[in-house]
Amino acid sequence: MNLFKILKIIFWSFSLFLLNPIVMAQNLLEISQFSKVQDLTDWQKKSFKGQTSYQTVKEKNKIILMAKSQSSASGLFKEIKVDLTKTPYLNWSWKISNQLTGLNETQKSGDDYAARLYLVKKSKYLVWKTKVLNYAWSSNQKQNSQWDNAYASQAKMIAVKGKEAPTKQWFTEKRNVLADFKQAFGEDITSVDVVAIMTDTDDSKQAATAYYGAIYFSQN
Repeated sequence: MNLFKILKIIFWSFSLFLLNPIVMAQNLLEISQFSKVQDLTDWQKKSFKGQTSYQTVKEKNKIILMAKSQSSASGLFKEIKVDLTKTPYLNWSWKISNQLTGLNETQKSGDDYAARLYLVKKSKYLVWKTKVLNYAWSSNQKQNSQWDNAYASQAKMIAVKGKEAPTKQWFTEKRNVLADFKQAFGEDITSVDVVAIMTDTDDSKQAATAYYGAIYFSQN
């Protein structure tokens, strides 16, 4: 079980080696605009336990991504080289329908999140040197809390939204990834190789629904 959970955090660190072509214009790097690619063909899927459902839906004339998890752990990921010296800011919007209850996310039994985005800096030859930064919607921790992932110390968790955040409400986020990697790992990490989305509830056996808007990197 532990092996599968570790792989859940770092699987993309060595799974692919070809980069997806993404157009960069005027200091903005688009990761996904769900209204443009509604069939999710520009994302790849990976399942570890069951299938979290990911599909585009329409909400108030806007196309967004909906994720539904029922005791499942699977994600969407995209391999793309992001130069953080040029576009250090990650921008996205999200909301959740419900919090997960009774969790301790610092423990293996509570390693579930209603919504999160992953950024991965791969190590080509030494998988244990892979660095993973998780921007999580925490059901247990306060906003801005940070901790090591319960299964892999090379994965750091940041509660962008915490247990006090209201549900069923959209929030727009902007994070300085360059600065967050420096704070989390104590070293300068100037690029990332993978962006991933995951809504998972396999440890707690609960259900969660989350929604994600456009994702992109920007210069400021």
